[in-house]
Amino acid sequence: MCLAVPGKVVKIEKNKATIDYITEKRTAELSLLKPKVGDYVIVNSGFVISKVPKKEAIEALKLFMKKK
Repeated sequence: MCLAVPGKVVKIEKNKATIDYITEKRTAELSLLKPKVGDYVIVNSGFVISKVPKKEAIEALKLFMKKK
């Protein structure tokens, strides 16, 4: 099983997106899905594979960032 953390698309150039994960930014391929800037997405193996509704993404990020 894998834990996927949603990230926010902050920039799109050609077929690549910059994804903001709060603590870092990474680049992902857009050949499987075409999100817009501002969308929250799940990335697997360097490819954007799904969009996540904003409310769900924010809830997941709050849980992920919560201190134990």
